[in-house]
Amino acid sequence: MSNIDKSKAAQAGQAEAVPILEVKDLCTSFFTPSGEVKAVNKASFNLNAGTVLGIVGESGSGKSVTAYSIMQILTPPGKIVSGSIKFKGQELVGISDEKMRLIRGNKISMIFQDPMTSLNPTFTIGNQLMEAILLHTDRNKEEAFKHAVEMLRLVGINDPEKRMKQYTFELSGGMRQRIMIAMALACEPDILIADEPTTALDVTIQAQILELMTSLQKKMGMAIIMITHDLGVIASLCDEVIVMYAGRIAERGTADEIFYRPRHEYTKGLLKSIPSIDDDEKEPLSPIGGTPVDMLNLPKGCPFSPRCDNAMKICLTELAEEVQINDDPHLAACWMNVKNGKPEISEDGSVKRIWINEESGL
Repeated sequence: MSNIDKSKAAQAGQAEAVPILEVKDLCTSFFTPSGEVKAVNKASFNLNAGTVLGIVGESGSGKSVTAYSIMQILTPPGKIVSGSIKFKGQELVGISDEKMRLIRGNKISMIFQDPMTSLNPTFTIGNQLMEAILLHTDRNKEEAFKHAVEMLRLVGINDPEKRMKQYTFELSGGMRQRIMIAMALACEPDILIADEPTTALDVTIQAQILELMTSLQKKMGMAIIMITHDLGVIASLCDEVIVMYAGRIAERGTADEIFYRPRHEYTKGLLKSIPSIDDDEKEPLSPIGGTPVDMLNLPKGCPFSPRCDNAMKICLTELAEEVQINDDPHLAACWMNVKNGKPEISEDGSVKRIWINEESGL
């Protein structure tokens, strides 16, 4: 058993629902000359140890900005306006750069969208892999080299000693993505954030990368946040799913709940737009109508209402709060779930989270 296996073996078999990451009312904005863009608007969620959380949505929905906020790598004009991000109880919002550097890449790692722009073409693969190991561990150069080779072997790179001496332009896209995964896992993080890790890859390599991530997640016992617009990736990998639109969380629940019992009109639209092998090839796809909302001029009500075929009058004027569906950890911020019921109104006039019965609609 490798050192990684030994250090993570205890975690790998645990199914305890312990939040390792707690995000509450996160608001991240970009202050542009044209106005404030609320890229993430009051997002709240927990990530439990050893689980896989999927964040899905169209481009511009706030998925990547959420990840950058967690990693504290936002650059001006981006800024966390309010909210809380706690890693193992430690608040990350407002933390010093020095303290965050001890966490970033060590306890929380990230795989970025394009490995070609994330890897430095002027340095060898070995130099880039060893840099993180030397920075975050007490290993010397010889030990760091051996550990880097072990990581390349772990992610399925053949002849790892040779690859350590090569540059990025000498490797294929799938090989570069595996190296990015090796770099992210080099310090054996507690959380791995994967931002569109298979976007630039063909279907065959994509399947290999997803299979690799699933295997490593089980072996190392880490928690994963998988960010993607591909619902197929979400279905094959994730325990829980968050659906985002216009910077807000539209719906959340287990993968089964989201795929088989969606309760937000946006989620339903995403699922309908996926081609199926059983569909008539002569039938056109069913894309979501309209265009993504203007983030500088958000509607007063539900941001999806201009594109929603079932939008009601209240959808145009009031923003629905999250509603719990039955006893399941399934929540949706859609007025369709309360149109036959009477939502409970709080003292400030906002709608409280209420309980919905699947059969009666109340």
